[in-house]
Amino acid sequence: MKILCKYSKLVNELLPSIWFEGTGSLVIPMKTLLVTGGAGFIGSNFIPYFLNEHQNCQVVNLDKLTYAGDLSKLNEVQNHARYHFIQGDICDRQLVESLFDQFRFDGVIHFAAESHVDNSIAGPDVFIQTNINGTFTLLDVARKKWMLSPGVCQPGCEGNRFLHISTDEVYGSLGETGLFTEETPYAPNSPYSASKAAADMLVRSYFHTYKMNAVITNCSNNYGPKQHNEKLIPTIICKALALEPIPIYGDGKNVRDWLYVLDHCRALDLVFHQGEAGETYNIGGNNERRNIEIARAICALLDEMLPENRTANGLQSYKELITFVSDRPGHDWRYAVDTTKIEKTLGWKPGESFESGLRKTVEWYQQKRFSIV
Repeated sequence: MKILCKYSKLVNELLPSIWFEGTGSLVIPMKTLLVTGGAGFIGSNFIPYFLNEHQNCQVVNLDKLTYAGDLSKLNEVQNHARYHFIQGDICDRQLVESLFDQFRFDGVIHFAAESHVDNSIAGPDVFIQTNINGTFTLLDVARKKWMLSPGVCQPGCEGNRFLHISTDEVYGSLGETGLFTEETPYAPNSPYSASKAAADMLVRSYFHTYKMNAVITNCSNNYGPKQHNEKLIPTIICKALALEPIPIYGDGKNVRDWLYVLDHCRALDLVFHQGEAGETYNIGGNNERRNIEIARAICALLDEMLPENRTANGLQSYKELITFVSDRPGHDWRYAVDTTKIEKTLGWKPGESFESGLRKTVEWYQQKRFSIV
């Protein structure tokens, strides 16, 4: 890994323009992608996956390293020859422009976002700044660097693509039945989801106005290794391991569809390389669960994996730690997405069942319980 200062002049040393494969004359151009927010949960799973899958690609990870970003999540690639890290803000237009000039990006995969609903309720300002203004900055710089005029690309930029990763929360809330499709009208109910909806609309507008090669994905709730412990599943695991009360909002009957993070990474890879420009793709795990069911399932796994921890403290089950707390303001009742489009057009399906993915997740946090971030 190369860690670059804000206005590094070492580009010629760091960035080979071609990659030689084998000992013959074959020369394959090295593609360079900008991944924003790569030190976060999904990004830190995506980058190692992507580098392993695509030997002719190098990744530049631009991350502000807020509380939710942690470079230790990328230890496995920190010395990788095709990985470079830059600490910086996607709202810093001068920085973003300099990076486009230096690295001549062939694509952008945009994860960077403030994403915790509770935080957006307490302080929405940063969500507007990062999720809306930051997305605009990236889009507008990419347009100016990649395009001569609407529908006309700079020479060599014809295949450049902007992938924007969004959320199913932009669609609002479902009742007991039904699924969000790509045609569902937007109806965001929190400052977080409203800021993501606005960002989605900006990406859509850049495709329709400038014919910029952009695609959007809207995913359901992700879970898996490396997730920040403010989120539901890590919170339950961490609280249980610490033998502390496990907080569940309201009556615990709110429903979410759960997507294992590496299944999401595979889907993003497909959309980036094979998705149709201007399209939106819903990505979900087809694993609807009530929040209280999640808590009970995790406790049951820990009862099996780590019984001595709770018996030594007088508990018959970790489930005894489940505690109901006041509901979140404006708490959406149910999310679930229809994945028919990505399954039929790109051949993607989730590889993990909820049971197998949850077991892997609990095992990871159990092993890292003394250094969970």
